[in-house]
Amino acid sequence: MNPFTARIPDSNIAKEATELLLEVSPAFLANHCLRTFVFGDLLGQAANLNYDREILYLGSLLHDLGLTERFDGTEPFEIDGANAAYAFLKEHGLPLEKAALVREAIALHLSLVAAQKQAEIALVRAGAGVDVIGRGLESISSQAVAQVVAAYPRLGFKKGLIEVCRSQAERKPTSTIAGLFQQGFADDVSTAPFDE
Repeated sequence: MNPFTARIPDSNIAKEATELLLEVSPAFLANHCLRTFVFGDLLGQAANLNYDREILYLGSLLHDLGLTERFDGTEPFEIDGANAAYAFLKEHGLPLEKAALVREAIALHLSLVAAQKQAEIALVRAGAGVDVIGRGLESISSQAVAQVVAAYPRLGFKKGLIEVCRSQAERKPTSTIAGLFQQGFADDVSTAPFDE
């Protein structure tokens, strides 16, 4: 049994976002997005932050749309993904101000600026940071981490993420991810404190 099922928002828009994620993403990336939400939610609760869990869920689930074949465009992947998420959420009836908040969370999830923004934006970045490089992992109990990974297995995530991000960096040399590769992103991912 997945101990996090009860934590997952069950609104129509949350369910539709989950369907989109599973439809367009390889399994290793879909599970990463789900882990991003759970880690972000755990961090937010531990810090007693006040935030909209549905917005955190939507931002977490859709934050890597730009790495998928369907939504990979000419912009940096976080911008392609942010625009795709905004269009999807608007089309499915999410109020524009909420859709815009999700778009900003996705657009900024690689940026240090995100940590200074609203809790939903900061927590998408924080949740992804835990899962990708182990940043902030010490703030979550080892038991909870093990449960998250058991619920949403990593499925060779390190190798898969490095491959799709390297492709982005090579094709979009002025993008944020290209700059992160120059700063050792691949090493940071491959040495993250997770078994694959």
